[in-house]
Amino acid sequence: MSRPASTRIDATDIARIAVFAAIVAVLGLPGGFSVFGAVPITAQTLGVMLAGAILGPWRGALSMLVLLALVAVGLPLLSGGRGGIGVFVGPSAGYLFGWVVGAFVIGLIVHAGGRTPTWTRTIVGIITGGIITIYAFGIPVQALVTRLPLAETALQSTVFLPGDLIKAALAVAITMTLARAYPRAFRTRGRVRADEEREPVRDEAGVS
Repeated sequence: MSRPASTRIDATDIARIAVFAAIVAVLGLPGGFSVFGAVPITAQTLGVMLAGAILGPWRGALSMLVLLALVAVGLPLLSGGRGGIGVFVGPSAGYLFGWVVGAFVIGLIVHAGGRTPTWTRTIVGIITGGIITIYAFGIPVQALVTRLPLAETALQSTVFLPGDLIKAALAVAITMTLARAYPRAFRTRGRVRADEEREPVRDEAGVS
């Protein structure tokens, strides 16, 4: 039984996955800053949002897994040049795992039913996956590692919210601009083939 087209990975997909992993890494180059000294505020979640919105659920999540695998082997790809297995047991570990699930959730909502992104689905997807889902993983782990009460950790984490809302707005604008300028970037192979099959056959004069 063949795998669904939405989960098949070819050379082009591998290249796109690598590109978005690199985008997230590049967004960490300016570094970040910590307000309470535990989890840094960075631009990297913008890349997570774009990966899910543009690549879709499976490929978006895979791009984050590729990035985290490179971090785990020691490459300094997180903000401030952080890398190594130690980051996965620190206060920000939950947020990193949340990147994978968040990208998946974003893609699932934005590409619901294999359709082209709309403003509504893109906004809902990016806020749900790029903010709520990441916080749902990050805050409990941060509380566990820092040994602070969950409610206090959640309150401290509200410092991230203004910046994350700005990143979400940027991600929505970039996604919808790309959807208008180059809609094929958002099509699964199955939908592309279906669109091609629906195109009328034209004769040499260009008349269908």
